[in-house]
Amino acid sequence: MATKKKTSEVDYSMYEKIMALYDLQKIDSQIDEINKVKGELPLEVQDLEDELAGLNTRIANINAEIEELNTLTKQRKREIDQAQIQIAKYGEQQNNVRNNREFDAISKEIEYQQLEITLAEKRLKEYAAAIKAKRATLESTEAQVAERNVDLTAKKGELESIESETEAQVKDLTAQAEVAKEKIDERLLSAYERIRSKVHNGLAVVTVKRDACSGCFNRIPPQRQVDIRQGKKLIVCEYCGRILVPDTEAEQPQPEE
Repeated sequence: MATKKKTSEVDYSMYEKIMALYDLQKIDSQIDEINKVKGELPLEVQDLEDELAGLNTRIANINAEIEELNTLTKQRKREIDQAQIQIAKYGEQQNNVRNNREFDAISKEIEYQQLEITLAEKRLKEYAAAIKAKRATLESTEAQVAERNVDLTAKKGELESIESETEAQVKDLTAQAEVAKEKIDERLLSAYERIRSKVHNGLAVVTVKRDACSGCFNRIPPQRQVDIRQGKKLIVCEYCGRILVPDTEAEQPQPEE
């Protein structure tokens, strides 16, 4: 397998490096145009996936809360059963008391158990109401999940269709970009990527047309245009910061010997 040549291994001139940057820009612009066809679909898919993750977490939390309420319901019912057993036991003891003091003491125990039953029954009603509310929320959330899954499937299908149609073209352009990058050293490539990330249209490298920067349309001084055509050094627009190259379609510049 042939080893890919690195920039440092080949003595490319600055002019060649700058024009390779311009070639890379044209390739990246074509990829940008393809990505525009996708529009907001990638973001919409990501947003739907994030929303579904949040909804599913919510469903898991609600189910856990319902399970906890069911556990508490069983516990309160056991407490009622135990209290009723105690009341029956104390009732039998009252029949065998020897004095009023014992009778009053047992009566207080019965009253206490009856209060425990009343409190437990109150809690049971609260749990039942809470479970009902949570199940309604759960049903609503599950309906949302179903709707979002339909939307996600549709968006993913649309996105996959576009990606399938453009896959070969993007692959070819990516390969061309790699060839162009072989002529560009890391410093220039980093500068290109930095500028490209800051400008709204992704144009980091632009030509000089009609004596002006085609990125911001500000006038470029004649001597600076000469320097740009010679390609001995990297020149950026003093107004917008884009890298400037000669318009190769309007003229055929030759690098100085």
